[in-house]
Amino acid sequence: MHLLTKGFMEDYLCWYAHEELFVPDESMEEQVVGSTSSANNMHEVGNENSNPYRNMVIDAMRMSEGNVRECTIVEEEPNANAARFFDLLRDSDEPLWDGCTNHSKLSTVAQVFTIKSDHGLSEAGYDKIIEWARSILPEGNRLKENFYAAKSMMKPLGLGYKKIDICPNFCMLYYLENAEMTECMTCRHSRYKPRTARGKTLVAYKKLRYFPITPRLHRLFMSPRTAEHMIWH
Repeated sequence: MHLLTKGFMEDYLCWYAHEELFVPDESMEEQVVGSTSSANNMHEVGNENSNPYRNMVIDAMRMSEGNVRECTIVEEEPNANAARFFDLLRDSDEPLWDGCTNHSKLSTVAQVFTIKSDHGLSEAGYDKIIEWARSILPEGNRLKENFYAAKSMMKPLGLGYKKIDICPNFCMLYYLENAEMTECMTCRHSRYKPRTARGKTLVAYKKLRYFPITPRLHRLFMSPRTAEHMIWH
């Protein structure tokens, strides 16, 4: 419908936005303005960028700087995914406070997240550290105020997981053809905890968090740094 109503992009002879390699040609040079981004060129631009957190966003969201420049000149409201992408790009360049030169809004959250993961900090511990850090930073700093806010900011970069109810005795998964069952077919243990209030949502005794492999493989191939290791053979 988009093609029928709006037509194809004018002068789009080399499909650079679809990863076709751009080969300079005098006959095309005047028509394809600034189309220096192919899949390889995108990686070169990203690697030369002095801001590694901007590169992280571009790799994770699979958009080249050429696509960004193209999107910004279109007089349309960006969709939800594009809006989140542009927000993260801004956060990767926005200093933690006015005048800060060595930390951006995104780099700070990413580094604190890494510390939390490496040292097994609880969410409460994370929040206490952030509360203390904000008290010693200059007024007007842009450090996210707690773990929930930081997690919401970083969510578009992450890879999700599926929650699947399981028997508390690990007999079975409530999945696929068994998704509607309310008790274990082996030990007959109830799937849900007793309700404590009328109309309250059913809560399973135990849940499994499943990390799908396909999107993770996609992500490994999206980044030039990891794709090289994926195709070494």
